[in-house]
Amino acid sequence: MKKILQIFVFIMLAGSTLIVCKKPYEPPLIKGITNFLVIDGSIICGNNSVTTITLSRTKALSDSILFDPELNAVLTIEQEGGGTFNVSEQGNGMYRSQPLNLAPGRQYRLKVKTADNREYLSGFVAGKTTPAIDSLTWKQDGNVTVSVHTHDPLNDTRYYRWDYTETWNYASIYSTDYGVNNGLIFVKDANTQTDSCWRTGTSTNIITGSSLALNEDVISNVPVAVVSQHDERISKGYSILVRQYAISEAAFRYLQLIQKNTQQLGSLFDAQPSQLKGNIQCVDDPNEPVIGFISASAVTDKRIFIRNRQLKNWIYALPVSDCTSIIFIAQDPTDYRIYTYPDPLFAPYYFTSGGIALTRKACLYCTEQGGTNVKPSFW
Repeated sequence: MKKILQIFVFIMLAGSTLIVCKKPYEPPLIKGITNFLVIDGSIICGNNSVTTITLSRTKALSDSILFDPELNAVLTIEQEGGGTFNVSEQGNGMYRSQPLNLAPGRQYRLKVKTADNREYLSGFVAGKTTPAIDSLTWKQDGNVTVSVHTHDPLNDTRYYRWDYTETWNYASIYSTDYGVNNGLIFVKDANTQTDSCWRTGTSTNIITGSSLALNEDVISNVPVAVVSQHDERISKGYSILVRQYAISEAAFRYLQLIQKNTQQLGSLFDAQPSQLKGNIQCVDDPNEPVIGFISASAVTDKRIFIRNRQLKNWIYALPVSDCTSIIFIAQDPTDYRIYTYPDPLFAPYYFTSGGIALTRKACLYCTEQGGTNVKPSFW
């Protein structure tokens, strides 16, 4: 959600100056917008639940990087009527609690004390119980769309938020049994193989839903993720873990505003930028803008898998364009395992009679595409 907040901060603070036009215009106000605190995250209720909060500071909107991580802050979750729980710094602006047992129905708030001794407090919010996700479904209509279905038999939730983590399995373009370690070729095993890898990504869009207009608290067929047609993510196998949160009406409206201002702007007929204050305030200066909205709820989740063989004509683009270059070198007569080819972009592909066939490492090692060769525990 941090990427969404970056866009939203620009729009919110620029206000009505962001009107689509042909001639670029940079108002003096925009150039001077800096150093506002951004608080991103939710208080998570339930048994052994972990709360993660990200803190950052806005920079000038003319800078290439809009946010700096806020370091060395002290964070606590406060329970109304007594009880505080530490949220410890993890680095790069991320703060995480130990597994906690925060009961839904109690009131909680977040307290932040920054390194410059300024104090920020959210309002107390009720920890909400979140119903289970009934099912996740998917359909292929060009792209693959994953949708969520849920309901609350007590009709108490009404407002929902979702995010997700996606993991996909992909293969190297060529398969090889050989690797190199300290100048010696070795035969790979299950721990060192580079033919099959996994990568992980997280949601960046704000995904909300409401059943307020219905007689029953039922959510059906809300799209949560889209995999573009022929995307490598379903070249072999794809898994998505969707998390569901019950939220308040105030949180829903705040997120709706961010969603409209960041995901729907682009023409004169779209919603115009607007401003909504969150539920976080600077104790030292109540007029200081603070960006974010703290909610508290339990979280429920559900996972599904989609295999390439389940799709129709899913032909994906290869991540490396040149995998036709194969070079042959002679083996070292003293030891066939010795590998001294000077170009680090190439690696052993297979052995020939008296020689070694090489090709680009990016075509042989799936790890070169940014993934890991360690299979996830849930796979």
